Amino acid sequence: MDKKELLARVKEDGVKFISFQFSDVTGAVKSVDAPISRLETALDDGIWFDGSSVEGFARIQESDMRLVIDPTTYAVLPWSPADSRR
Repeated sequence: MDKKELLARVKEDGVKFISFQFSDVTGAVKSVDAPISRLETALDDGIWFDGSSVEGFARIQESDMRLVIDPTTYAVLPWSPADSRR
C-alpha cells in the first residue's frame, strides 16, 4: 500500500487517531499517537520523538529519534462500535 492508497483507506475507514507503534530493545511495544490530520506529514517526514525516554535507545545528548512509517503495516484496531476512539 502506498501513501495515496493509505490516505484514501483511513478516510474510508473513518479513522480519527493513529498509533505509530515500535518496540524498544527489550521487545516492549511503545507508541506515538496522533490525530489522523498528522498522517500525511508523518508519511513524508516521519515522526520525531525523544529517544532518551525509551529504554536502551539513546543518551540524553543524542536523543532525537525519528520513526519512519511503513504504510503496509496499517490495520484498524478492533474497538467496539460504541467506542469513539476509532
